[in-house]
Amino acid sequence: MTPTITAFERSPDGGKGLARDMRVRWALEEVGQPYDVRLLSFKAMKEPAHLALHPFGQIPTYEEGGLALFESGAIVFHIAERHAGLLPDDANARARAIIWMFAALSTMEPPIIDLAIARLQEREEAWYEQRLPLVEDRVRNRLGQLSFRLGDADWLDGPFSAGDLMMASVLLRLKASGLLDQYPNLSAYVARGEARPAYKRAFEAQLAVFSAASWT
Repeated sequence: MTPTITAFERSPDGGKGLARDMRVRWALEEVGQPYDVRLLSFKAMKEPAHLALHPFGQIPTYEEGGLALFESGAIVFHIAERHAGLLPDDANARARAIIWMFAALSTMEPPIIDLAIARLQEREEAWYEQRLPLVEDRVRNRLGQLSFRLGDADWLDGPFSAGDLMMASVLLRLKASGLLDQYPNLSAYVARGEARPAYKRAFEAQLAVFSAASWT
């Protein structure tokens, strides 16, 4: 059965591949699984039909037969478990790949999102100039730790895995900030992710939605 995912009808990321359905699209493309997309307005995301799928009224969701999932990390994990290509066969390597999925979402993403919120929503606050360097330092601390761990390797633990997919997706949020440029190995790491054919297909599919919406 072909799964259906949900995505923004008009994405606030401006077609840059930052909306979280991008992670799910990328995973599906990596494993060669066709999928359908149901586009939602912000109003529809808060209506009962969608809240029954996602209690927090967000995207993406994933439906396949009688299964309905929400949270991008959980969806990517499900895809990786159901299809070959995103998790190693070796049990220990598989466990390490899963660790990196959790690290991307639990350790790396929170300060990065905090920085994005500060820059987008808090500029007019009297304390903005004092707070911003603190937020940036928290991001730099995590980037430094990740950069040291990655070293000169192509991927975080052997071949490309779901852990790299999630980590690269999170780090992509920093491209416009300039912070990622301070860590050349991380910039190269993200570029390798973007160069993957599956990523390119997912990006073009998401961009096509934004481009079509911008003309309506």
